[in-house]
Amino acid sequence: MEQDVKLTKLTKCGGCGAKVGAGVLAKILGDIPVIQDENLIVGFDKSDDACVYRVNDEIAMVQTLDFFPPMVDDPYEFGQVAAANALSDIYAMGGQPKTALNILMVPETMDKDTIHKILAGGYAKAAEAGAVIAGGHSIFDETPKYGLSVTGFVHPDRIWKNFGAKPGDVLILTKALGVGIVMTGARAQMADPASVRQATEQMMTLNKNARDGALPFRIHACTDVTGFSLMGHLLEMMQGSDTSAELSFGQISLLPGVVEFAEIGVLPEGLYRNRQFAEAFVDASELNLAEADVLFGPETSGGLLLAVDPEDADALFEAIKNTVPCAQRIGTVVEKREKRIILHK
Repeated sequence: MEQDVKLTKLTKCGGCGAKVGAGVLAKILGDIPVIQDENLIVGFDKSDDACVYRVNDEIAMVQTLDFFPPMVDDPYEFGQVAAANALSDIYAMGGQPKTALNILMVPETMDKDTIHKILAGGYAKAAEAGAVIAGGHSIFDETPKYGLSVTGFVHPDRIWKNFGAKPGDVLILTKALGVGIVMTGARAQMADPASVRQATEQMMTLNKNARDGALPFRIHACTDVTGFSLMGHLLEMMQGSDTSAELSFGQISLLPGVVEFAEIGVLPEGLYRNRQFAEAFVDASELNLAEADVLFGPETSGGLLLAVDPEDADALFEAIKNTVPCAQRIGTVVEKREKRIILHK
């Protein structure tokens, strides 16, 4: 018999909010030796979204792995969100996903129908991306978790990296912010159902259209905005590029109710880890605390953050504005300043 399983009741935290903090991760990896290989174009030492290995002069292999606990109750939707999030790392490098392997952890007591729906959601989203899931690995665990190990391909000369942004570049984001906060409100049974639905639909949306639409233009740097928040991921981009960024809070699209939740303290735990990592590099003096908080919130299956040549920015925006969940110009890259990110009203 099919059971009515509430997946979020089986977890302490879900989605990318369960990630180890960026600052902690940097310390853990800091003294691990990096093996040199002339064909390894991007490795873990770059804090990038995926590794890239040159196969030949025309093909480079892009590899990533991502999994997490549920942030939605519906098992089929959880499978779709987890798969879209994992596939996003390939798109953030400018690549095309081709093959994937399942990573699945479930309690021994979970019914087969629920497990089937999680996997079916993942298979459907991979198929939408043009990738095939060819196997995987599963174990028993008290907390359910699902994700994918994904392999894709990109031309070695057309890789998008999370560094290389130049002063004058326009910063374009392709999804609204606030998923982590909305889903925290949902766990507390305080969130508006329409807002939860919007957040869920956005998490299930591939970044394929954003990647495809941006390919013809000069993208100097790219990353996807996930667990480390807009501030954390943008900080890594600015540090890697030796630049700073000026953002306008009024130009950043937020999911409904996000600032109101921040004002009353309905915030995910990961937000505080992100603040600890990034806030010393951020000038948020023009914003109030709630406004600043939402920019440190962890996102799950968030949008692409693109640093595009200013001469291409208008054309890129026009190319993607009707094909991505929420295209927005959020700021510009500037010469390196005392703070890496300067926030304006």
